[in-house]
Amino acid sequence: MAKFGELINIKKPVLIDFYSDLNDSEQTLNILRDVAAALGDRAKVIKIDVKKNEALADVLRVKGNPTFMIYNNGEMQWRQTGFQDANTLIGLVQEYL
Repeated sequence: MAKFGELINIKKPVLIDFYSDLNDSEQTLNILRDVAAALGDRAKVIKIDVKKNEALADVLRVKGNPTFMIYNNGEMQWRQTGFQDANTLIGLVQEYL
């Protein structure tokens, strides 16, 4: 859990995709690559496998996949479960730049 705190307590927005290998698709991976490319160094994009991080997923009450979260200065600012397109995610993260 301490490592998660280190990931989100930075001075730029952090977009996290909580996923499961069973539900993760190549399309989602490409969307996150596009988001990361568009935002560059201004934000951080992270994928977290819920099966490998069950305790964290439980604490954050991640029930569906994918679940996206945006943290800014260590605080959750936005959360949505379900598919999101790249432009939507880019726009949401840009609100916290």
